[in-house]
Formats: sequence, structure tokens, C-alpha cells
Amino acid sequence: MTEPPQTAEPTPPPGGPAPASGATDPAAAEPPPQSPGAVRRRASLVGAVVSALLIVAIVLGSRLLRDFDSALLPYAVATVFLAFGVAYRYTVWISAPGARRLFRKGWGSFFSVANFREAPTALPRMIATYLGFQKFLGARSHARWVAHQLIFWGCLLAAAITFPLTWGWFTFTSSTGAGPGYEMRIWGFKILGFDSLSVLGWLMFHGLDIAAVLVIPGAGYFLWRRMKDRGAITGQRFAYDLVPLLALIVISVTGLLLTFSSIFLHGGGYEFLAILHMVSVVFTLIYIPFGKFFHIVQRPAAVGMQLFKYTSRRKDEEGGEVFACRRCHQPIDTAPYVENLQGTMRDLDLGFEGWAEYCPRCKRVLRGTAYLDHVKKGFK
Repeated sequence: MTEPPQTAEPTPPPGGPAPASGATDPAAAEPPPQSPGAVRRRASLVGAVVSALLIVAIVLGSRLLRDFDSALLPYAVATVFLAFGVAYRYTVWISAPGARRLFRKGWGSFFSVANFREAPTALPRMIATYLGFQKFLGARSHARWVAHQLIFWGCLLAAAITFPLTWGWFTFTSSTGAGPGYEMRIWGFKILGFDSLSVLGWLMFHGLDIAAVLVIPGAGYFLWRRMKDRGAITGQRFAYDLVPLLALIVISVTGLLLTFSSIFLHGGGYEFLAILHMVSVVFTLIYIPFGKFFHIVQRPAAVGMQLFKYTSRRKDEEGGEVFACRRCHQPIDTAPYVENLQGTMRDLDLGFEGWAEYCPRCKRVLRGTAYLDHVKKGFK
């Protein structure tokens, strides 16, 4: 149903907040939108620079490739493409007016010295609860929260092991050439020594297996849900919603099969499994910037936005300005948050930023009144 016309809005009461639908904020003025071609050229340049920096970091971190394992070259090349894709997509994303405002407000709050001084524990708590444990998902479904946590921590563990190992940043070496004593070195510096037959040694060499065991049930649950849940089936797309889950499962299963082959089959079928595993990993790394997994890169900016809302409400409790509904005069949110929402609507040229000045209940009442006054009367 269409929004009611602006004439249906009541006039603001004396002394109440003035309408801001036509207000302009010179400090928040956005640059004119650039053409898609200009955005793509800038994004390509940023992506090329980031990829070049990663290549330099790989060369230097592996001590001029002395610690670089040539067998892992396809993975390293895929990470370079990943860096290019992430930088390219991120640059294109923040070129949109709404995303640019979110980017500035979010990262501005994230790195704000004033916010850290006024609420030093707010940022760590936001990172832990919103980015790490994602408690907002628990409010929707406990099962979905558990599954998402399994995928999140499994992928994080796998990335923490795979990326530095692929780049040659850390190595496992044995003075005897066959163990059981090993040394873990980062950038050529010895960090610790361990026995491969100990519990620590088992964890070191089976970290990716642990990650796979975490990912498989989480991805399996979401895949099952997308096959059974009517709401999920309605809006899902194969390439966007199903392919990422299938890729995670294939990577995890083939990784576990590699371990199974080396331990129980004496290397039988290892070469085929290694190629299949490599292809699935490379495909997923290249897919990340242009698929559903891109929200991994976007999420930190949302953490900054949550911090912006938190600090604004904290100032409100200390005597800051509260934005009241123009109709019922009940508090909506802090003035900075409402003004930011209105600015985003103006950036997107939506034409109804004035509706941010009403609480959800009054919006429904005004829409219903407008329907009765301007639509239903035509059927009498």
C-alpha cells in the first residue's frame, strides 16, 4: 500500500520538534553521485593496490619466498583474487549514498577517542556481543543462532590457520625431518616447540579438522532449513543462498576425507581428494566478495553503527535531546540517530524522511487514516 500524502500529517504542536523533511545539514552534505564507470574505475584501482600490497606482504612475510610452499600456490593466488574482490566490492558499496553514510558514521564511532573515553568498555562489548557471539540472532531463533555460531567460529579457525600457512608466514619444521619434535615459526622466528604426539601437537595438526566438524552441522542445518522452511524457500536463490552452504560442506567434507585417507587408507585416493578440496576452496575464496559471504566484510561497519546508537542513547540519559513523536509526543529515539536516518533518506532521494519523526504506532494510524480518506472513499 502506498504511503499517505504529506497533507495527512498533523501540524507540529507549539514548542514541539519542527519538521526536518526539508532541512539541510551543510556538514553532512554529500558529494554528487559519480557515474557507474567512474565508480568501477576507482574500485578497480583500489583493488589492484590492495592485491599488490598483499603480494608484497606474502613475499616479505615468507622471507623472500624461502618459507613459501609451492604446493599451496593455487590457494595463495586465490587469496590475492579475494583481496582484489573485497576491495573492489567494498569501494563500490560505499559509493552508494546510504552505505557511505553508514560507513562514515560506523567507522567514525568505531575509532572515536571521545566514545572510548566516555564508555571505554562499550566497544569491546559491542565486538563480543554483536560481532562475535551475534546475540541479535538469538532473538530470532536459538537454533539459527547455534548454527551460525558453528559456521562463524569454524570458518574463523580455518581462516586463521589457512591464510598464514598459505602465505608462508608460519611454518612447522622438524630438526630430524620426521618428528616427533616440531617447531612453529612465524616470519622465521621460533614461537614454540611441541611434540607431535602430544595433545598440543594433535590440536596443531588437526585444527582444520576441528573447524570442519564445526562447520558441517551449522551449514547442514541451514541447508535443511532452506529445503523445509516455507518462508526461506519463498525468497531463496540458488547461487546466492544455496551455493555458499554447499561450498562450505564440500570444503569441510573433503578436508576430513584427506585426513581419513592419510590415516586409515595409507594415502589411497589422496591426490583426487586434494585436487577436489583445492578447487572447492579456490572457488569459495573467489566467490566471497560477490556473494552472500560479503556480509562478513560489511559487519564491522554495522558494529560501529551500533556503537553510534549506544553512545547517543547514553548521552540522552545524561540530559541529551530526545526526539519525540510529532503526533503522540512519545520519545522515538535520540536526536542524532533520527537525524542520521533522515539524512540517509535524503541521500537516497526517497522523499519521505519526514516519516522518521513519527513512532511506529502513529505511522500505522496515519496510513490507515490516509487510506480511509483518499482510497476507500472512492468505492462508496
